[in-house]
Amino acid sequence: MDVIDSWTGRSACALQAALRATNEDFANRLGVALRTVAGWHQRPDTVPRAEIQQALDTVYERAPTSVLRRFSILARPAPPTVPAQALRVAIAVVVRGPDVLLVCRRGDDSLSWQFPAGMIKPGASPAVVAVEETHAETGVRCTVRMSLGSRVHPTTGVLAEYQLCEYLMGEAENRDPIENADVAWVPIASLPKFIPEQSIFPPILEALA
Repeated sequence: MDVIDSWTGRSACALQAALRATNEDFANRLGVALRTVAGWHQRPDTVPRAEIQQALDTVYERAPTSVLRRFSILARPAPPTVPAQALRVAIAVVVRGPDVLLVCRRGDDSLSWQFPAGMIKPGASPAVVAVEETHAETGVRCTVRMSLGSRVHPTTGVLAEYQLCEYLMGEAENRDPIENADVAWVPIASLPKFIPEQSIFPPILEALA
């Protein structure tokens, strides 16, 4: 049996749950007002008075083993919550003179031309991911010139971080044939023929103008 140094509203409610008792039943067992038990649910950090502490001790000490086991589980501190991370991708707009680098993605039932992109893990830099994913997908080495900003992608709903990149070296080739059907340098002037202009992030069009 665990030793309870001091009861709180939270641990008292855990004992109530272990007993599978209603608020009224639990109040009757302890000899307290119904509003006292209700108050513990509303304010779990409340520390009951000394005489109620003793009543809780008594109920706890008289509880059968099955109740004590349930209480031991229910009274455990909740694990710390980890803030949810929004799904983020780094998108590389790689320019080589009059051309921009595109990959042809395989969809469920179709193909679509897009800029190279990769998932950003928590703590990673969008610029680093853009450079690394471009090389992994296409074999092209590039460097980030500037950030073009971010937006929630209108098709996928993920947070997209756009990076304007400058070509350094390497021949464009499809290094990820599972995800991509092709890789190509496309004339910037012909970009809307590959990606509908209304779906292109406006700062990209401004940077390529």
